[in-house]
This record gives sequence, C-alpha cells and structure tokens, in this order.
Amino acid sequence: MIRPDEVYRIGRLGKPHGVKGELSFQFDDDVFDRADADYLILEVDGILVPFFIEEYRFRSDTTAILKLEDVDTQERARELTNCDVYFPRALTPHDDEEELRWSFFVGFDLIDAATGRPVGRIVHVDDQTANILFELEDGRLIPAAEDLITDVDHDQKTITIALPEGLLEL
Repeated sequence: MIRPDEVYRIGRLGKPHGVKGELSFQFDDDVFDRADADYLILEVDGILVPFFIEEYRFRSDTTAILKLEDVDTQERARELTNCDVYFPRALTPHDDEEELRWSFFVGFDLIDAATGRPVGRIVHVDDQTANILFELEDGRLIPAAEDLITDVDHDQKTITIALPEGLLEL
C-alpha cells in the first residue's frame, strides 16, 4: 500500500482526450519527464493507486496528453477525470536541487535554525506569487525564501530555516 508521505502531488487529470483512453493532464511539476518514470500514482476514491504510463506528449509547459495502460476507452478515462496525480518521492532526482519544485516539500517538517525546535509540518506551498510561502498545519504562513533555508534533509524530511526574529510571535 502506498502511503501519502511517500508521494507528492504534481497535478490533476482533466477530461478524456479522444476515444482511446487518453486524458488531459495538467501538471505543476514535470518530474515524470525528467525522471523518466514508468508510472504515476492517482488518488482514486481516496486510495493511492499506481498506473503505468503507456505514452504522453506535451501540449504546453503545464499540460500533456497522457495514455495509461489498461485505460483504453473514453468511458474508463472519464472515471479518472479530476483525479489528483502524485509522484513517488523515492524516484525524484535529488542531485540537482535547482530542478526540485516547491510542491516536493509538502509533508516536510520545518525546523527553526536558531533554536533547533520544530516549527510545524508543511501542508501546502503557495508559489503563485513572487513571495513563496510554506503553509503549516496550524495555518501559519512562513516565507520560503531560498536565502532563509539553511539545510534540507531529504532522508529525515526536514527543512531548517533561519526565521526572521519575531515571526513566530505574530
């Protein structure tokens, strides 16, 4: 069984494309192409299910047409419409930190560099503006500026951050 902490969300399936089971795939992270993945994980009725990729082709920087194995009809594709798509953390290349997308860090624990104490767990990353923010479980927003991040531990799933003085008291 695939656990939620083993994956991170990279996009969502849209409507069927054609009659042979292809689907529109809106993605935030093209890691499936960079890592040359054989499969993606879909959330189907609350369960994380792997689906092998038969083929895909890009339509834009954020959209692809995706064909999954054993999804051969428009009806079967329609059943997967609006499913969230996830990628296994274990298959994500870590050798080039520049290639990681902010969404990869959902589920990581944030550690205060000054005290060494946990600040909270990241549940969402708002990267829609120039000022990227980590949203924590308790609703607090923490700036995700790269110059504030002092360490990232992929094994422990932690990010150590030098928080501006007084930020946690707000």
